[in-house]
Amino acid sequence: MAATSTIFDFDNHYYEAEDAFTRYGDRSLRSRGVRWTELDGRRRLLIGGKLNSYVANPTFDPVAKPGSLYDWYRGNPAQQTIVEAFGELEPIRPEYRDRDVRLEVMDDQGVSRSLLFPTLGVGVEDALRDDPEAAALVFTAFNRWLQDDWGYAYQDRIFAVPYIQLLDPQAAAAELRRVLDEGAVAVNVRNAPVPIQGGYRSPFDPVYDAFWGLAAEADVVVATHAGNDGYDALIQMWEPSAAESSLFRSPLRGVVTKNRAVSDFYAAAVCHRVFDRFPGLRVASVENGASWIPDLLHRLDDAANRNPGYFSQHPTETFGEHVWVTPFWEDDVIGLLDIVRSDRLLLGSDWPHAEGTREPMEFVTGTLAGVADDIVQQIARDNAVALLGLTA
Repeated sequence: MAATSTIFDFDNHYYEAEDAFTRYGDRSLRSRGVRWTELDGRRRLLIGGKLNSYVANPTFDPVAKPGSLYDWYRGNPAQQTIVEAFGELEPIRPEYRDRDVRLEVMDDQGVSRSLLFPTLGVGVEDALRDDPEAAALVFTAFNRWLQDDWGYAYQDRIFAVPYIQLLDPQAAAAELRRVLDEGAVAVNVRNAPVPIQGGYRSPFDPVYDAFWGLAAEADVVVATHAGNDGYDALIQMWEPSAAESSLFRSPLRGVVTKNRAVSDFYAAAVCHRVFDRFPGLRVASVENGASWIPDLLHRLDDAANRNPGYFSQHPTETFGEHVWVTPFWEDDVIGLLDIVRSDRLLLGSDWPHAEGTREPMEFVTGTLAGVADDIVQQIARDNAVALLGLTA
């Protein structure tokens, strides 16, 4: 494999500034929105009037070193707890919050362009699940901060991805229109069923067609980045008294919920025929890995066999045409290429998170080792450029 000189990292992150949700926060929300508080001498977040523990330290100072869990995810050879594996925390680095410093670091890393996703932000929608109006206002405020501090297309290199809540369908379509007018090239939604009063509904219910239709018409990529998907309910079925925290998760959680939300989301997208209604719609699964795809395609194939005439196109072909994926750096990409189109795979390092690679280029030298040079070029850069409609 020849090393590619520069890469397009489809999964980079910032650590939110402390005023990410409050700079433009709607004061009329009061306790229904996002607020800071002091608890036992520590800065903590109140979301919807409740203490939020999605991130242990929402100030991100100090924070884990990039890739500190690399070996832990590679089978944990040292048999460490996750707290031990995190290691010593460090003061937050300038490049985590300053886009010009970040560009300098990207140059050193060989990263030509990157999509930036939230760290804290992907855990907020679920905390506001019972208040759609507040959720809409909170994420409009967040997206305005995001445009200020990072930009939706800063110097044609950093593409910060606005977050669109789906709790309020009309507000979701309106916010999509607003960020498109501001220059967004991609937006992020939660890969999860949408909580509603008394239960849930599919995000592909026709009530969301204004959102999906606008996304297709505008040719904008809808990403589904991993976050708080609301599948805690499954754990509560089996362990209603489980004592969990941001640094401890029940072993059963990983067994029961691993890959469930993302697989269910894309199964629903195909089975609820959103791509029939909007043939131009393109979606990208980010930081959900790819090991769930073989089983999903098998189940979609089975669904087609048992329901002749239901699908206008074989569902596995629909998935292959409309869905792009960032494999985890620990996934078997060579094996994946037997069932997934090479032009649908994207490089995502998750840098600078502890769960990601220590350096973005490690995805090429490690994960893509043994992959043919032309396929490496596709995954590492060309697919992202084509998907987002950018010039090379």
